[in-house]
Amino acid sequence: MSHATTRRSLLAGAAAAAAGSALGSLAPAAHAQGRWPERPLKLVVPYPPGGNADAIGRWAAERLSSGLGQQVVVENRAGAGASIGAQAVARSAPDGYTLLLAPTAVMAITQHLRKIPYDPEADFAPICCISNSYGLVAARRDLPATTFAEFIPIAKAAPGKFTFGSVGLGTATHLTGEIAALRGGIKLLHVPYKGSAESLTDLVAGRIDLIFDPVALQQVKAGTVKALAATSSVRHPELPDVPTLKEQGIEMPDSGWFGLFAPKGTPTDAIARMAGEIERALAAPGTRETLVKFGQHPQYIAPEAFATRVKADTVMFRDLIAQAGIKLD
Repeated sequence: MSHATTRRSLLAGAAAAAAGSALGSLAPAAHAQGRWPERPLKLVVPYPPGGNADAIGRWAAERLSSGLGQQVVVENRAGAGASIGAQAVARSAPDGYTLLLAPTAVMAITQHLRKIPYDPEADFAPICCISNSYGLVAARRDLPATTFAEFIPIAKAAPGKFTFGSVGLGTATHLTGEIAALRGGIKLLHVPYKGSAESLTDLVAGRIDLIFDPVALQQVKAGTVKALAATSSVRHPELPDVPTLKEQGIEMPDSGWFGLFAPKGTPTDAIARMAGEIERALAAPGTRETLVKFGQHPQYIAPEAFATRVKADTVMFRDLIAQAGIKLD
């Protein structure tokens, strides 16, 4: 064997050894990624405890914990119409360990009404849609009307006298009230709260007149408040005698979903696995009955299709807000 041949053989052997070493060093990293999740996850609910968002968030956290084999801890980060919690998740590492439960408003409405510290499209990756709302218009028990149609002439006689509560400026519960008032030709005074539990408490106490929020269901059934209308396109299954706003001549958009989101850049395999766990949970026996208690019905939408839905709703609400001339003071 010549000296040149020997040298080439040695170089080839060294290159093969180096390649093997490099592949060996990559293997643990690849294996580590495949073990996700290796530690507990955090699900941020951008509203206080006690409302529908909190209830749905805790339902999702329990199902994900069971399916993923890791605890999913709910963290309530309320304030600024849910912007504080959304911003916290937007700034989190996109590693699959921080999630956001968000309603339509956080991702498709608020940015058209005021400046927000996050970009719904640029900062988030949709995981899936969980549910859609059986919305309600609930009134204090002694309001002198049994339907929204009956309330309209009463409100027209006293512009700005009657109040409605919401979970914050620019939220769906705010915008729904503004649109209903606009299309009913009445003027209502908006009273923002940090969450549904607070607005419902004041409605039961008679300190405000109305809320446009499915959280009122149990209080309607208990008789402490009354339902004037359903804001969804169909009647609430537990309140079949309550007509929709559409049946009362008030056209309303039908988009009141809750969904899961992760910081943009979160690995697609992690997103797909979480979406799959939620899909299985929504199809499980008893889920529909559980969600109805929160004024919701199951509506699973997979990641890509949900991203398309969010974009479509963003455009719809942008145009609707512009047409209605709705602005935040």
